[in-house]
Amino acid sequence: MQTFYSHGKLLISAEYAVLDGALALALPTKFGQSFSVESNSENTILWKSISNEGDVWFEAEFTIDATLKISTSNPSDIAVRLVQVLEALQQLNPTLFEADTGYVLTSNLEFPENWGLGSSSTLINNLAQWAQVDAFKLLELTFGGSGFDIACAQQDSGILYQLKVGKPTVKIVEFSPLFIESLFFVHRNQKQNSRDGIASYKTLTADQSLDFYELNRITLELLNCTDIKTFESLIEQHERYISTLIQQPPLKEALFSDYEGAIKSLGAWGGDFFLATGNAESMAYFKSKGFSTVVPYSEMIL
Repeated sequence: MQTFYSHGKLLISAEYAVLDGALALALPTKFGQSFSVESNSENTILWKSISNEGDVWFEAEFTIDATLKISTSNPSDIAVRLVQVLEALQQLNPTLFEADTGYVLTSNLEFPENWGLGSSSTLINNLAQWAQVDAFKLLELTFGGSGFDIACAQQDSGILYQLKVGKPTVKIVEFSPLFIESLFFVHRNQKQNSRDGIASYKTLTADQSLDFYELNRITLELLNCTDIKTFESLIEQHERYISTLIQQPPLKEALFSDYEGAIKSLGAWGGDFFLATGNAESMAYFKSKGFSTVVPYSEMIL
């Protein structure tokens, strides 16, 4: 049996602007997704997806023929999407599904799917590792996006990520500020669809001349910041910048105006996790407002 593993991700800076070449700080998480492969000789693919709680939430059987065919599936819409992904995988590695070969493929997610840590990107990277193909190309053929999540899936430390002439560049960095105990992540109790968010961003910025000098400066200063007050000032600057870009109010202004610490949206604004500064009492503030999933930085980031 072969096994593969990919880390989840959190995008700390740049958000949607990473799509257009802004410099982004991204961090791999302690939560990820594992993937196991067993061979058989039945010309079938038996697929099973297991949740972080150990439940089988999806399973399907595909017949390997001239094309992949769904034999059985629950639920069926996921199987249709999965066939598209597997066909893209075969496009990059034409010998993967040869005659007289079959596989038992099992994915195990370590975090709730609605956390937004990259259930799709970790799967894509695992599949690419198995098939020995370029994960960035597989992403391009399937879900699309900037690729920062693929880069995080492959690394054990923080990264600076940037698209240069459409090509991903990755620089390994160490992000371990002295004030880590003052940082934590809070889940919004809702999931943001990344593809919808990207489409909206593209529409809003279609006629803008984008210059990310200021945003890139903030990213580099965040990376090298040594005190919490400066860090809070930087993430507030970042919030104002992205707020203007996508024409949405900053999260603190919209929902938590009485909060004493700083708050920063992450990734696709509107859902998933946000970053906050504070202490144990600060965490209790969010829980009292119904945001029960609060994860200290040291428990989330690799």
